[in-house]
Amino acid sequence: MSNQIRSPEKTFSILDSIAIVVGIVIGAGIFKFPTLIAMNVDSGWMLAGVWLLGGFISFVGVLCYAELATAYPDEGGDYHFLSRGLGSRIAFVFAWTRMMVIQPGSIVMMAFIVGQELTRFWPLGSHSEAIWATLVVATLTGLNLSGVRSGNRAQKALTFAILAGLALVFVLGAAVASPASAPAPEPFAQGGAMGRFGMAMVFVLLTFGGWNEAAYISAEIRNPEKNIVRSLLAGIAVVTVVYLLVNFALYRALGLAGMRNFDAYHAVVGGSLGAGFGPMISLLVVVAALSTANVTIITGARSNFAFGRDFGLLRFLGRWDARRGTPGVALLFQGLIACLLILLGVWHKKGLEAMVDYTSPAFWFFFLLTGISLFLLRLRDRDRPRPFRVPLYPLTPLLFVVFCAFMLRSSLIYTGRGALVSVIVMATGALALAVNALLGARPSD
Repeated sequence: MSNQIRSPEKTFSILDSIAIVVGIVIGAGIFKFPTLIAMNVDSGWMLAGVWLLGGFISFVGVLCYAELATAYPDEGGDYHFLSRGLGSRIAFVFAWTRMMVIQPGSIVMMAFIVGQELTRFWPLGSHSEAIWATLVVATLTGLNLSGVRSGNRAQKALTFAILAGLALVFVLGAAVASPASAPAPEPFAQGGAMGRFGMAMVFVLLTFGGWNEAAYISAEIRNPEKNIVRSLLAGIAVVTVVYLLVNFALYRALGLAGMRNFDAYHAVVGGSLGAGFGPMISLLVVVAALSTANVTIITGARSNFAFGRDFGLLRFLGRWDARRGTPGVALLFQGLIACLLILLGVWHKKGLEAMVDYTSPAFWFFFLLTGISLFLLRLRDRDRPRPFRVPLYPLTPLLFVVFCAFMLRSSLIYTGRGALVSVIVMATGALALAVNALLGARPSD
């Protein structure tokens, strides 16, 4: 049988893995968050500074993940690193949280963004956004079920389209559009300059989020000792340059006041080419959201595969379709959860958005633990071959841990009482772990 428990083959080229990094990072956030960031900075220099700092923080994280991914290549990514560094029980709670909310929730949010944009042009009734979102989840899941090469080709095409569209925005903003004077809302955050800076960094790092997803295909990358590092570094470099160029174009065309308007992109494109070209931005948003959703489906299914491979309660997820090169059952399970979240979105859309947003504290908490795992694994596995070592150890991973702690604190401030949602989700993971132990498949540290 082709659908059995086995290891995946190395099918991802260096270009595929770079497309994964770029595709998941450059998502719909670059069209939403520059406005919120502009509301929290006082000058163009500060605007450039927070984006540069976001790139630097991501670069430091990339160096840490490059060591972990080359020393411990596995479909489990963060889950595998946490399991080896802090034990399978903590890894279980992380993987449960990721499987039940973080990944399918991210997929659904991107699918709803697509639904919102397409409903403007092709409404499908009172629940049009949900119908479009379901079609997006079903289509992308089916595409990846058909084979790893189909998903790769789609991802490279989507990534190229995003870069081409953002390049157009840069050209129009830098060379064609003229500065506009628009009334600007008051700064979003309270608490003085430091409070606004902290809030700006929350949105900057949300826009940079996702580069660590490359770790989930580390076992499928050809020549992983070299290509994992190259894809991570090249991907984050491309993303940083693109973000700086796009923000430069928006700032030059509209000024800081104009950037604080949520129609900033439409103003640049429509003001340069004519109002009829405004829908181009909607198309770009759709492409960016599809790109992020597709990569999230790819990486989420692989972490679920690794999760099911290790725990009896979820053993059905740990099956690999050798003929298609995909974790078929894990893909279907993830798609089912995503569809259930869409139904929840129809019932209480704001509740869905809060559920996804409020998982941010859990994300940064586990990110912090992954950084700590690097230190522990250095001490515990001294003889482990490490094709790539973090430069300036231990300073570099220490910086990463400090950054994660700062973002954990900032996300707790941002979500407020909503952080309890993260605690509840993790608590259900602990309960599932107890059930797994009762079934006789007790994990070993």
